Amino acid sequence: MTQTGPLEIPPYSLRDLNRQVLLVRRPGGVPEKTDFALSTASVPEPQEGQILVRNIYLSVDPAQRGWASAEVNYSDPVPLGGVMRALAVGIVVSSRAEDFKEGDYLYGWFGWQDYSVVDGSKVLSRARAALPLSAFAGLLGINGLTAYLALTLVGRPEHGDTLLVSTAAGAVGSVVGQIGKILGCRTVGLTGDDLKVELCRYRYGYDAAFNYRETDIDQAIERAAPEGLNVFFDNTGGRILDSGLRHMAAGGRVVQCGTASVPSWSPTPTGPRNEREVLTRRLTWGGFVIFDHLSKFAEASEQLVTWHLDGKLTMETEIMDGIECAPEAIAALYLGANKGKRLIYIGD
Repeated sequence: MTQTGPLEIPPYSLRDLNRQVLLVRRPGGVPEKTDFALSTASVPEPQEGQILVRNIYLSVDPAQRGWASAEVNYSDPVPLGGVMRALAVGIVVSSRAEDFKEGDYLYGWFGWQDYSVVDGSKVLSRARAALPLSAFAGLLGINGLTAYLALTLVGRPEHGDTLLVSTAAGAVGSVVGQIGKILGCRTVGLTGDDLKVELCRYRYGYDAAFNYRETDIDQAIERAAPEGLNVFFDNTGGRILDSGLRHMAAGGRVVQCGTASVPSWSPTPTGPRNEREVLTRRLTWGGFVIFDHLSKFAEASEQLVTWHLDGKLTMETEIMDGIECAPEAIAALYLGANKGKRLIYIGD
């Protein structure tokens, strides 16, 4: 990282039991509270080559919908009765692995639970810069990294481009909009309520922002981008995607980062055919999954930290208190109840 110093660490205790959130029912769409159960287990012991991590912040991510479901996805589903797959930030409390020592703060695949025994393959990064520990599951976690890498690798924005972002006030979209401004784009955001429209305009610096529930999307895009969109960073799919494609400029790039508006992919939904838009506008339309780009995490993190310390980049973080919040957290995310990145503090 570009700056070292003391991390900002919240208080935490070493519990005698390991509280866990288990997936007990396969959701038909967005996971609901009743799809999970709270349980306790003994604190596990690391074996040779493993570490024991005490989680402090649990991450809540839209991708957990896919990890919990039986729909075709880029990863195997969480087994029923298993701990819900999740990213988390925690501290190493016991180590039998050469590359890690007690007291290291790590971000990785530690699950929705107090304690996790893992090997080094489950660790994505170390918390080293002088930032709040929560930043390593937010701005420097998969949300911030997705925003930077998806926009620069797939969207390839150029100075003077017009960039449209859906879920523009969310954990990914809010960072995409700010990076777009840093790179010299005109930024247009779509979000789901008037308060988030204000956040887009006055906190994240969007040149224009609209509540897609209260306005005609096509008319809003036409007003904000009369010469067309050069880059469309889409997190929703559905009718927002259909509208965005109709307003792309020739040679535009579409980043498909999410499909949050689609209730289920089984059976596969049908809708307007977009092939003609892609053909006649000569569009490049690319999907992005962050875990395909692990080798670029360190470089991307360096850039995000630099922009943050220069005052150019921020992330709104909403921290819930207690592991009991976890079972209903994904559903609330899809309802748009979050403001920025949502974490669950379980340090007690």
